[in-house]
Amino acid sequence: MPFAISVENVTKTFEESRIIDDVSFNLAPGTSSVIVGPAASGKSLLLKCILGLIPIDSGNISINGLKGINRLKETNNIGVMFQENALFDSLTVWENIAFRLINQKRISEKTAKSIAREKLSQVHLTNDSFNKYPAELSGGMQKRVSLARALVTDPQILLIDEPTAGLDPILTTVICNLIAAHKSKFGATILAVTSDMRVAREKYDQILYLENGTIEWAGALESLQKTGTRPVKEFILE
Repeated sequence: MPFAISVENVTKTFEESRIIDDVSFNLAPGTSSVIVGPAASGKSLLLKCILGLIPIDSGNISINGLKGINRLKETNNIGVMFQENALFDSLTVWENIAFRLINQKRISEKTAKSIAREKLSQVHLTNDSFNKYPAELSGGMQKRVSLARALVTDPQILLIDEPTAGLDPILTTVICNLIAAHKSKFGATILAVTSDMRVAREKYDQILYLENGTIEWAGALESLQKTGTRPVKEFILE
């Protein structure tokens, strides 16, 4: 069985600065991994490169065994949550959530609304939000709408950037449990970026520590004490 995601010797340079520097890792199907590291270390950029939103300079990326540009054939099997939420300002909450259902899967508006309402409830938003526009919601509410949209097609791969940023501890637990439940139910592969080290330690199978565009350490938390350097330990265990 091919890896759900395989990144091989990937580099990306902007204005002569190498932001991603020879990064390699493999994610087995049905596992959850999280990328952590200092600010501006290339974490979000790496997700965008995997998605094909930003071209890489060298190396290779494959999704479910499809390499290079061919991996984009798998985008229908991928749910994405961006750090900036990336909601459509001109669409209501339910239209944002159901966008892929209507435009890619050709599902009827009635059915799409029903699914959108279900996903909205899962992220603990009430029906009051259903017909509102993103500008009428708080940042935390927008983030939950973005997650609902990412989950709407029950994707086999979930790429999520800072899913709990700005949320209180109760909602952080709700969102983490929802992501874990999706992984358990569908056997999904999860790749996340987070700045919340408690979430990274407790909610993911594997941690990837990225600094200066390079994976400095990767592994399960229980192996950190034996294999991690002091700076990596201090960052993750802070």
